[in-house]
Amino acid sequence: MPTVNIGILAHVDAGKTSLTERLLFETGVIGRLGSVDAGTTQTDRGEIERRRGITIKSAVAAFSVGDLRVNLIDTPGHSDFVAEVERALGVLDGAVLVLSAVEGVQAHTRRLMKTLRRLRVPTLLFVNKIDRVGARHEELLADVRRLLTPGAVAVTAAEDAGTKAARVRPAILGAADAERLAEHDDAVLAALVDDRFPGESELREALARQTALGRAYPVYFGSAITGVGVAELVDGVRDLLPRAGGDADGETRGTVFAIERGRAGEKIAYVRVRNGVLRVRDRTEFGTVTGVEVVGLQGADEARPGDIAKVRGLTGIRVGDRFGSGETDRSVNANTSTDFATPSLETVVHAADGDRTRLHAALVAMADQDPLIRTRALPGGESSVLLYGEVQKEVVAATLAEEYGVQALFEPSRTVYTERPVGVGEYREDMTHDPGTRFRATLGFRVAPGQAGSGRVFRYETELGALPPVYHRATEETVLRTLDQGLDGWEVTDVVVTMVHSGFCSVTSTAADFRKLAPFVLMRALTEAGTDVHEPCHAFELDVPADTVSAVLSALIAAEAEIELSEGGTASWSLRGNLPARTVQDVEKTLPALTRGEAVWLSQAAGDRLVRSRPPARERTDGNPAELGEYLRHLALEKA
Repeated sequence: MPTVNIGILAHVDAGKTSLTERLLFETGVIGRLGSVDAGTTQTDRGEIERRRGITIKSAVAAFSVGDLRVNLIDTPGHSDFVAEVERALGVLDGAVLVLSAVEGVQAHTRRLMKTLRRLRVPTLLFVNKIDRVGARHEELLADVRRLLTPGAVAVTAAEDAGTKAARVRPAILGAADAERLAEHDDAVLAALVDDRFPGESELREALARQTALGRAYPVYFGSAITGVGVAELVDGVRDLLPRAGGDADGETRGTVFAIERGRAGEKIAYVRVRNGVLRVRDRTEFGTVTGVEVVGLQGADEARPGDIAKVRGLTGIRVGDRFGSGETDRSVNANTSTDFATPSLETVVHAADGDRTRLHAALVAMADQDPLIRTRALPGGESSVLLYGEVQKEVVAATLAEEYGVQALFEPSRTVYTERPVGVGEYREDMTHDPGTRFRATLGFRVAPGQAGSGRVFRYETELGALPPVYHRATEETVLRTLDQGLDGWEVTDVVVTMVHSGFCSVTSTAADFRKLAPFVLMRALTEAGTDVHEPCHAFELDVPADTVSAVLSALIAAEAEIELSEGGTASWSLRGNLPARTVQDVEKTLPALTRGEAVWLSQAAGDRLVRSRPPARERTDGNPAELGEYLRHLALEKA
């Protein structure tokens, strides 16, 4: 049975979960529509999701269109849960991006579309809420082409938008659409050059080809509440999105994009199978499969290419893991490149009842399901956790209380900085030159800046095999973990660490010696290289009345904004630039008073920039390996 895996993505409150519910209803999966407000939807299953009316965890449902099985992944819309969206994108064959006909193109919509375009994910755009007062049609379509993609092609059109009688009709592809398609289609271009306007069927075929390649983006209008336009969207899913591929006879490979806990606390991994067949009793590097439940196929006990399966028994699995061998490389990269920012906030969490161990165990279990929300134990027994925003903090608190029985108190959030090496540093420690024989190992590292966005990379100049594999693995894992805390205690990124020297004693050396020595050698090399500290930034776009631009510019400069574009006339001005994430809320609160409430503001996370003044150092949890005496005392305390 052919399969397509699609994701439903949107800015919060665009109607994404309502559309998911309508799709399941229209295709006969459910007999009655659930309500987000009433907490009765199929994909928002957690108590916290139902109570808050927002999607927090990606959920999977399935429906059929003829002989096509569609696995539908409902992703969170709130930007605080962007990590969930990020993981879902890695397993999709196509996507539906939902916009509101009333609110239009919003900040998170633009971020999502940018990523979908970069990854060339075939995407259909669904303009929801055409029955609401204030719904727009032509104006919104122009905004989509200006702010999201010039490749938007309207497949349906709305009539009587903004009224309860709103309906849709097929849109006739015109000359402007032909010109858009001609940019990537030689046949359409040749017809236009020959002064022959392509026929409707010819343009539809070109649209299908370009949609599958992520070059054209069909636009559908409708309402998830009334069901208008949803049948046409289903036809688009069937006709325009590519089918899942894979070789059932090949080696089994899959990607884990979500983990949930069963009633007994066991891990249940959501796996997109890309190749081969996954069966009960299969052995993987993460454990032996004890159960396979294929989404949308009752009674199936094996998962084939394109399937999404709930898999039990993989006790060592984490979100983002892939199983099955691939091409090997002697360099190890600790990061996966994405367009989504990493968490920019950190908070310290206290156990209300003083049981720090139980609190930390609960946070570790939660981080197991969301690796980007890392937690660490602090000196003194407290814990910290990384977050995207204050809504997520509230959800973490509720989850701790309701799922783990832990009441937690949170300190005010603080900005998370990063460090990058500014030069090249090298250091080595030889056990034959160490009269105290502190570590029965020899290591040498060179630290150098990496390319922007490359994350943390580990390489070898020593011969692979000069050390037993267990020592190599211990060293690589320790180096990447040690880079969580640089010279100022912040995570080090865009760095290349190269092993340039190694040695061991076949009688006395152990993997523990390499784990203990690696942080000291690495931090000495990093100290020689030096680091700069960077802070997270937001890119902003701002339109204000012309007579307020001077006051607005003063407020932006006070917020440490860097203005990249400033243009306008007698009526209005447009400003573009970036500013530190820590000042965004202050600007948003100030703008209404400065502009009589007429400012149009859009901002989104956009990387980072060099800190103008040295930020406070972050409290270390690793004993400060750059200082040998302090580090040795830390190791002695750990051993004790």
